[in-house]
Amino acid sequence: MAMPATLRLLTMAAFMTLGGGLPAWAQTPIKIGEINSYSAIPQFTQPYKQGWQLAVEEVNAQGGLLGRKVEVIARDDAGKPEEALRHAIELTSKEKVDVLAGGFLSNIGLALADHAAKNKRLFVASEPLTDAIVWEKGNRYTFRLRPSTYMQAAMLVEEAAKLPAKRWATIAPNYEYGQSAVASFKELLKAKRPDVEFVSEQWPQQGKIDAGSTLTATMASKPDAIFNVTFGADLARLVREGNQRNVFPKTPVVSLLSGEPEYLEVLKDETPKGWIVTGYPWDQLDNKEHASFATNYYKKFNENPKVGSVVGYATMQAIFAAIKKANSLDNEKLVTALRGLKFSTPFGPAEFRAIDQQSTMGAYVGVLDQRGGKGTMVQWRYADGKNYLPTDAYVKARRPAEAMK
Repeated sequence: MAMPATLRLLTMAAFMTLGGGLPAWAQTPIKIGEINSYSAIPQFTQPYKQGWQLAVEEVNAQGGLLGRKVEVIARDDAGKPEEALRHAIELTSKEKVDVLAGGFLSNIGLALADHAAKNKRLFVASEPLTDAIVWEKGNRYTFRLRPSTYMQAAMLVEEAAKLPAKRWATIAPNYEYGQSAVASFKELLKAKRPDVEFVSEQWPQQGKIDAGSTLTATMASKPDAIFNVTFGADLARLVREGNQRNVFPKTPVVSLLSGEPEYLEVLKDETPKGWIVTGYPWDQLDNKEHASFATNYYKKFNENPKVGSVVGYATMQAIFAAIKKANSLDNEKLVTALRGLKFSTPFGPAEFRAIDQQSTMGAYVGVLDQRGGKGTMVQWRYADGKNYLPTDAYVKARRPAEAMK
């Protein structure tokens, strides 16, 4: 028997009321476009993906955001800026995503930030560490989660300045990230220790280091200590060669990122003892935020979290908090909401500083050691990012004025 017309109209009205202006079945999901180097750097990006998958699962289990489910549409840039840009265009024009997020390599992060500025699309840069992304090439629509090369260099300089070393050498990949890290480390160490000098700079191509020739050139300058910025397979090659030559642990090393589980799992019993590093001693943390995250992560993926896992999870937590605060998906309202936004991470509370849109999420600083034939961090401390940000005056001298409007 057909439903009377009046009853049909009343039924539709009820659906419209319950759906906030749309029938429940017509509510479209909130779409986040995620671009990362999944095939090029899987040791970081796979845990990263699992981190954001956990965050999305949790928020949807709680009813989503603004009464809608959250959907992440992920794309692989294969470590190429041109691929990242192609995906960004497709995600914004075809998929109609509400927010762009991701990036691993700094040159890709800068390319996506430029796309965000030109198209007035919000981009939350999760991993790219270059200072330029929030300073010289910063823009209104780009926010960065992880502590920058400047911030992590500042954390390491506190310890490096205590070493008796006066002659320093640097080894860093020859692209934006490495160049930025070395520049910040030199600037900050010289400010604390005017007596130091930098006697050698080696710039191997990312992913193609000749560890033997790099160390030969480095040690020819007779450094008292080395600042290392290599990571991934390059780090493993450098450590192996340095161990064989007895360069490590004989020569003190201060090293960016080398205490992260992603890299310690590769180094295993070759982990050089005594290196001063930034990293993540996941198995030694007992704060409430981290305990809950680590437990849920293990339950879902049957493995322990890595730094990538934390970054992926925290990236989504920040985006979710911004959407809730703005109560909207309008990009301009989201930008306003993100400036000064306080949000939760597995490392503890953080916020986006309004002046340069840099997060205060910190990192752990400690010393490398071995336990049971595996690398670990000892004598570590949490370095809260808010304590390692430069002054407003410093930022204003480097960030375009229009980016702060």
